[in-house]
Amino acid sequence: MRPELKISSVGAALLVVSLLAGAVLSALLRNPAPMPAFALVGLYLLFAIRKADQWEKVAVLRFGKYIGLRGPGLFHIIPVVDTLSRFVDQRVRVANVSAESTLTRDTVPVNVDAIVFWLVWNAEKAILEVQDFAQAIQFSAQTALRESIGRHELHQMVAEREMMGKELQRILDEKTTAWGITVQSVEIRDVQIPPELQDAMSREAQAERERRARIILGTAETEIAEKFGTAALTYQDNPVALHLRAMNMLYEAIKEKGAMVVVPSSAVETMGLGGMLGTVSLGKSKT
Repeated sequence: MRPELKISSVGAALLVVSLLAGAVLSALLRNPAPMPAFALVGLYLLFAIRKADQWEKVAVLRFGKYIGLRGPGLFHIIPVVDTLSRFVDQRVRVANVSAESTLTRDTVPVNVDAIVFWLVWNAEKAILEVQDFAQAIQFSAQTALRESIGRHELHQMVAEREMMGKELQRILDEKTTAWGITVQSVEIRDVQIPPELQDAMSREAQAERERRARIILGTAETEIAEKFGTAALTYQDNPVALHLRAMNMLYEAIKEKGAMVVVPSSAVETMGLGGMLGTVSLGKSKT
C-alpha cells in the first residue's frame, strides 16, 4: 500500500500540452488572453487525472464520505472536493513473523520464524474497516504464533511444522476475513532451541540408537543359538551329515590359494579321511 499521489505523470503531461496549446494560440491570435485560460485547464487536469496500476485499488472520498473505488487505469476526481485513500496492493504479499524465547507446552524456550502469505480480496473493507491492515496482519500473526507455541510440545513443533502452519493459517484467516483480507498459508521456517538442550537431545538420540543396536544384536545371537541347537539335534541322530558338514567346512577353508589348514589326527580318524584319501590314491594308481 503506497500513499496518495499528489501528481500523476499523465496529469503533468496534460499540463504541458495545455501550456503549449495556450502559447501557440496566443501567438496566432496575438492576444495573451488564451494563455491563462489554458494554464488553468492544465492545472485542473494535473490534479484531476489520476492513475492506478493493474494490481491497485483506491477509495475516493467526497467531502470525507466514501463514494466508491477506482482503478486500475486512469480515473478522474474533482480537486479539493475529492480526496483519495492510500493505494491498496491486491497482489499476494509476505509478512515475516518471529517469536523469541517463547515457552512451549513442556516449558522449553524456543525461537520460531514463520512466513505469512496473504492478500487483500476486498479493498473497500481493507480501507474502511482497519487503519493499517499491513501492521495489523503483522501483530496478529506474531500473537497467534506465540499462542500456538504455548499449546504444543517441542517434539510436535519439530516434527509437525505443516500441521502447526495450517493451524495458524486458520486462526489468522478467521480474524482477517472481516477486514477483506485472506491468509493463504503460513509456513514455519525455523525452530531454534538452546545449545545446551540441543546437546542433551543429541546424547539422548545417540543412546537410543545404541540401545536399539544392542537389542538387534542380542536378537540375532538368540536366533543363531536356536539354529545351532536345531542343527545339533540333527547331527546327533545322523553322523554322516556331521561328517559331510565337517568336510565342507574343511573344503571352504582350503579352497583359497596358498591356504594351509592343520587338521588333528583324531579329526582325520573321526571323519574317515585317511581311508578316503587312500581309496582316492589307489584309484589314481590303477588308472
